[in-house]
Parts: sequence; structure tokens; C-alpha cells
Amino acid sequence: MTNIELQAWVERVSLASFGVPFRHRATFNSRLRSTGGRYFTKSHNIEISTKQYETFGAEEVEKIIKHELCHYHLHLSGRGYKHRDADFRRLLEQVGGSRFCSALPESRKKEPYRYRLFCGSCGMEYRRKRRVDTSKYVCGRCRGRLRLETLPSGGG
Repeated sequence: MTNIELQAWVERVSLASFGVPFRHRATFNSRLRSTGGRYFTKSHNIEISTKQYETFGAEEVEKIIKHELCHYHLHLSGRGYKHRDADFRRLLEQVGGSRFCSALPESRKKEPYRYRLFCGSCGMEYRRKRRVDTSKYVCGRCRGRLRLETLPSGGG
């Protein structure tokens, strides 16, 4: 699906569900991972996650579009447009938008912890995935000196 098709889709959903036209820009953003979409309060534009569309299809994305349009229409009308506002929750329920998007499958393999920092004074242990220069850091609990140990592979 192209951005032009998405724009037309958002305009249709806005008229059908809210009875008000969408007069700004809707685009796909392939970098969105932890969220299904975004509404920008300054430009009033909407971005939708490409990954959500590819993974879950049009039905799920339409719920995300309705969610973002709730932000859009409430913000432009001067009502409570944030997630915690009653106006937002009420409108979202009325139009059938989703409160949360479905989680994307993990694309990157999580690395186990490779390093352990050990405080010589209090015994506090910190696990890290990246190597840390112990001359620059001290223990967060007692400000003691840290000792770096490399964990065997699979130490997470």
C-alpha cells in the first residue's frame, strides 16, 4: 500500500466514523516499532507503522487509524485529546478504535548479558550487554570501585 492510498483511506475513515474530513497528511513510517501510529500536535499529521500493516493487516490498521483520528479531531476541537482524558476514551469507544496496538514479533535476537560489574565495597552486581570503562564509573549504591568480569557465553 502506498502513502497516497493510506491518505485516501484515512480520509474515508474520518468521514465515515467521525463525520468530519481529515485535512492533513497521513503517511507510513517503517521505523515505528513499539507504536502503531503517531499524531503530531504541531503539524496535525498522522504516521502509521508499515510493520503493523504488513504483520496484522488492514483490519488492525483501521483501528490504529481510528485511534490517531481521535487524537486529531479532539485536539482540533479543543477537547481532551490525550490518552488519560475522558473525552478521548469515550470517543475511542464510540468509533471502535484500539487502545493498544498488537505487539510486533521480536525481529532482533536478544543478546544475553556479556559483562558483570561487581562492586568491591558493597558487593552490588550490575549486568551489562556492552563493555564499560570502570575507571569512569563507580557503584551507584556506595560509590565504591567496580570490577569488570566477562561472563561465559549464554550468561543472560
